Amino acid sequence: MTTSTRTLRSDEPASALLGTLAEQGATGALSTESGIVYLAAGHIVHVESAVTPDLGDLLTHSGALAPDGWWEAIDRAGRRCRVGRQLVDSGHLAAGALELCHLGALFDAAYFVLAHDGPALRFRPGAAHWLGAVRSVPVDTVLRESRRRRELLHRIWPEPAVDRAPLARVPGPDAADLPARRGRTLAQVDGVRTAAQIATALACRTFHTLVELRRLAAAGLVAPAPALVPAPSSAPGPASAPATVSAGPGSAPRPAAPDEPDTALLRRLLHALEAL
Repeated sequence: MTTSTRTLRSDEPASALLGTLAEQGATGALSTESGIVYLAAGHIVHVESAVTPDLGDLLTHSGALAPDGWWEAIDRAGRRCRVGRQLVDSGHLAAGALELCHLGALFDAAYFVLAHDGPALRFRPGAAHWLGAVRSVPVDTVLRESRRRRELLHRIWPEPAVDRAPLARVPGPDAADLPARRGRTLAQVDGVRTAAQIATALACRTFHTLVELRRLAAAGLVAPAPALVPAPSSAPGPASAPATVSAGPGSAPRPAAPDEPDTALLRRLLHALEAL
């Protein structure tokens, strides 16, 4: 049975198909309901999801890269699928900084794509992402990290609705004396924003934001907005902002302070880079 026909099976989990594609050394794009996984020679080279900030958002909103530099790289090299290489060659970004940010964005998106391990929709052989080659990661490493993140978040707070739903503050509990990053995260909770939109506003990796939001939920400080906000009336009102991610910088505010590094995650990423 060929790879293209296997992907048409609606009962095959994406993780199982990724394992098959890795064994075959496949190159192309695997689509699921939550995002797209790009492979080259059986390794994962990029993952994108509509519910996580993409690489451009992280770089530009954090101040690591000027928006003009991002758009210039897309204009010059997007059609050739060499945007990452263009950023480095043009001097806009150091190669190491690009690799670390790219790995963070890849693992963030992979968590959502693989969190519920739904069925794969289709595989497009030979398809490549416009970012181009930055750093490839073995499929087993991505699957293992996605499971680790899912288990960690479950231990903090077992309700996954926090990851995707618009979030609102819960009146009553005392929010004083929160750690700095958790306090900044809580300040972005407005009844409309999702975790991904909060991460974009903070120029923070989505997983870091999810950890803080689940801790806030466990403390009784936040909850999914539908549980707190009355049902809308028949009169039309302002629509909530969709949880979409653009290819370039958006209008989210700059963070009040840079994101605090997750030293354990950075250490794992550095060890992975050295091993590769």
